[in-house]
Amino acid sequence: MAWRIYKFYPKFWVAVFLIGILCGFLYAGLPARAQSPNYLHTEGDRIVDANGNPVILTGLNWFGLETESFAPHGLWARNLDSILDQIVELGFNTIRLPYSNQLFDPASTPNSINYDINPDLEGLSGLQIMDKVIAEAGERGLKVILDRHRPDSHAQSELWYTAEYSEERWISDWTMLAERYSGMDTVIGVDLHNEPHGQATWGSEDPATDWRLAAERAGNAILEVNPNLLIIVQGVEQVQGDWYWWGGNLLGARENPVRLTLPDRLVYSTHVYGPGVYPQPWFSDPDFPDNMPEIWDRHWGYLHKEEIAPVIVGEFGGRSVGADAEGIWQRALVSYLRENNISYIYWTLNPNSGDTGGILLDDWQTVDPDKEGLLSGYQFPLIGIEQIGPEPSSRLASPTPPVVPTAGPASSTPQTSAALQVLYRNANPAENSRDSKPEFIIKNSGSTPASLDSLELSYWFSDDGNQPFIFHCDWAAMGCANVIGEFQSSPGGTEQLRIHFRPGLEPLPPGQESGEIKVRFNRADWSEYRQSDDYSFSPANDYVDWERVTLAMNGQVVWGVKPGATAADLPTITMQPPAVQTPVVTAFTATPGQTPDTALPPTTPASQVEDPTSSDPPWRIWIGPALATLIAFGIGFLIAAIWLGRRNR
Repeated sequence: MAWRIYKFYPKFWVAVFLIGILCGFLYAGLPARAQSPNYLHTEGDRIVDANGNPVILTGLNWFGLETESFAPHGLWARNLDSILDQIVELGFNTIRLPYSNQLFDPASTPNSINYDINPDLEGLSGLQIMDKVIAEAGERGLKVILDRHRPDSHAQSELWYTAEYSEERWISDWTMLAERYSGMDTVIGVDLHNEPHGQATWGSEDPATDWRLAAERAGNAILEVNPNLLIIVQGVEQVQGDWYWWGGNLLGARENPVRLTLPDRLVYSTHVYGPGVYPQPWFSDPDFPDNMPEIWDRHWGYLHKEEIAPVIVGEFGGRSVGADAEGIWQRALVSYLRENNISYIYWTLNPNSGDTGGILLDDWQTVDPDKEGLLSGYQFPLIGIEQIGPEPSSRLASPTPPVVPTAGPASSTPQTSAALQVLYRNANPAENSRDSKPEFIIKNSGSTPASLDSLELSYWFSDDGNQPFIFHCDWAAMGCANVIGEFQSSPGGTEQLRIHFRPGLEPLPPGQESGEIKVRFNRADWSEYRQSDDYSFSPANDYVDWERVTLAMNGQVVWGVKPGATAADLPTITMQPPAVQTPVVTAFTATPGQTPDTALPPTTPASQVEDPTSSDPPWRIWIGPALATLIAFGIGFLIAAIWLGRRNR
């Protein structure tokens, strides 16, 4: 009787199906609920994450969506993923993405894209390309600030509205974007309007020109649909006869602050430039550049120093960072930002910015080494990305304290007894810094494979700050998930950064390199320290053999010389072939200057290379969901059977 009911009673199978679907959805939702989004907010002059940890935004502007291209520039020369990879590789954590309201008009068709190298962008609207940039940035741990740069694609406007694009359109487009990216912690903030100037006022109470009132109207409308966004409000050009840069003058915020329904979402922003953009009178002052901190303090720095609100330098840049006035100004500003822990978004990634150039040169590939050197001295890690491995902020007790570095030089010739060598460069050669950025490549010059999990790199430095250090992996050809860093200290003040690798990596074949390993470390309080006198420090911009970085195999040094040691102390070690067979993809073949998308053997299609950061084969990924689905339908079957059985008694 029961079987006839199950066989012929349609409601039974409908119930089984619906209950199974419900159980499946409940299961699928568990991981999402376990990972809480890391939204940002403010506390006084600081930006903090969801756990109250201080955050500093150090990023790049990437323009193009606001132009007639209706797409980020450079996609005619490069693949989108490779550009985003390079931004991460350069150490930045945020992208400011300008757009125009015209982008959202149906007739605005993206162009100037090479679809041969960006096939996944073909046929997308400008808004969909924005979606793609944001999604791919989030996959890499980058954060995004959306910047309403222009009403239309032709030029910036003095006010936030024009005859063609009204205030209503401005606000409705913002609320559309805020709702579209609601629930995504990649989009952290909205820069309401770029560089108010000319007619724009602050505190005049004229609804047609008072930028402060307009920012309140738009900001509060945005927070109604997405309360998790930072509302970024730029200054104006002049306040009570004091003239400054477009969007840069925040003098009015002292007496007339922006009032939001959620006050801890407010961030002010300023734009400042050097004499290469316009010869402001302070650049010819006899006290230049010593006069600049007072000018910065007065126009916007006071907001931070008096703990009124956070301030971001949303744009600054210039073509020179040398000994001319432009270069002196840029270096002075970066020092000011670093000393005060102020966020910045550099103008710009693009080389095609007429007044300033970009951090990339005209080929859209090569990095300007001088600008990289300037900005690498003040960068903050990716926001909310937990580091893999032992807790980095706790120093480990040293069982055998290393010797304090001697004043004399180490061995003049690198030691290569085990046919392994270390190439080193420094991404932050500043004498004083808040974070050190050594970068390494391990090279196997021998005739047998080397097991990576038997190796340990050591970078030796000194510190008397009595602060725990924190380790970060910025990028590695083998995947940062496979790079572990920890610290070991001695009573004499010498510190050892020990870098080792997770088990399971394929061995390093003879004649091959590990690819780049880009790391950084900083004090827990982000205070500045002197690094130029560290034992392992060198200002080398290009990779060189460097014997003051040591490499150990199974605990025995096979490359380099420890502090206080000599070449005679170096043992001779013969490598034995590891038990693991050499894989088909035999090496990480990235060379200095390559980006991650080119860091694979050219004969191996990228689609056939397994992700080195993933420890599970692809088939294993589907086991959990498949079992969950079977269990869910089984539960549904039992529930429906019991219910119908009781009903038909």
